[in-house]
Amino acid sequence: MNGARELLGPGARRLAGELTALRRRLHAVPEVGLRLPLTRATVLDALAAVAAGTGGALELTTGRAVDSVTAVLHGARPGPVVLLRADMDALPVRETTGLPFAADADRMHACGHDLHTAALVGAARLLAGHRGSMAGSVVLMFQPGEEGYDGAGEMLAEGVLDAAGRPVDAAYALHVVADLPAGRCYTRPGPVMAAYGILDVTVRGRGGHGGRPHEALDPVPVAMAAVTAVQSHTDRRFDAFDPVVVTVGEFHAGTAPNVIPADARFRAGVRSFSAGATARLAAELPPLVRGIAQAHGLEADAAFTHVLPATVNDPVHADHFARTATGLFGAGRYEELARPRVGSEDFSRVLERVSGAYGYLGAAPPGQDRPAGNHSPTAVFDESVLPDAALLLAALAWRHVGTPPTSCP
Repeated sequence: MNGARELLGPGARRLAGELTALRRRLHAVPEVGLRLPLTRATVLDALAAVAAGTGGALELTTGRAVDSVTAVLHGARPGPVVLLRADMDALPVRETTGLPFAADADRMHACGHDLHTAALVGAARLLAGHRGSMAGSVVLMFQPGEEGYDGAGEMLAEGVLDAAGRPVDAAYALHVVADLPAGRCYTRPGPVMAAYGILDVTVRGRGGHGGRPHEALDPVPVAMAAVTAVQSHTDRRFDAFDPVVVTVGEFHAGTAPNVIPADARFRAGVRSFSAGATARLAAELPPLVRGIAQAHGLEADAAFTHVLPATVNDPVHADHFARTATGLFGAGRYEELARPRVGSEDFSRVLERVSGAYGYLGAAPPGQDRPAGNHSPTAVFDESVLPDAALLLAALAWRHVGTPPTSCP
């Protein structure tokens, strides 16, 4: 780790109070989507304090189309470029934690992005303190709109990967998890989160009287048959070791119990873990649904929309994450994930273009047998993990840009 624990660790411990205070300021003013003016202002204020001690080596820019912040810390000498990402947005959830700094709004940092943001500011402070030993640059990507708004895609379009003046060589992101043991780190090589797509179906029939179904073309049982066919198709036609998860989360039809509606609509979330499976789903599910409708004498509009690719860790960088976490915190605080998590993440877009890794840090609060998970209105995160989160992010970058101490062989 090029001496990261000895060099950066003491500074991380001293940051605990500062990072906790920053996290609480962010938590109290959650914002949703791509426009986060209060959050961005708070981040810029925190980074300005870091920049003041770097003699101009920390460059700050903001997004044009979105409320993003990109900070570039230049080392004393040229070298590789590594990117660290923190997402800043909240969720449209009303908080019920009862915390003294809880948000009083229909928005909440229920996924821990306030911790991510504070931790990345902490990593910036740690790295800036040793800039003279850096050969290369670190891009700090403060991203809006991770929760379904493709903020990563927006920042990529605005050139975040070239912010240091040359392309990024490696990229890392860290996500806290409210119901995993506090301080324990996790990742895996290969797929770590799922691709996500949406199957949107409208079955078109002919409406009529509920007592005379033979005079109508009822779309409801046909749509139900299509739901069953989609589930059976993914169960029977896809490799169990390259899994697919289909969830029909919306089904809409009719306005009264004695009326046969003219159409029925359903939408399904579709998750997969390989490019091949994702391509097959897009190619096979719409014609399957149209065929079911045709077999019943009806028509169906069916379309598959790609939302996010799978988040895929480069094996070398996943190993670097594991070695860094183990070197910093000991083998007992690192665990390789046995399988990917089935959520989705727009950092996948970064990892499509740059080799890197995405990992997790447990943040379950002490004294709770069954803590609430991320996205819950009662989710509580253990703030004591903030110094370790900042240290881990900084050490991941230090592996690429840090100069070994002269005392090392």
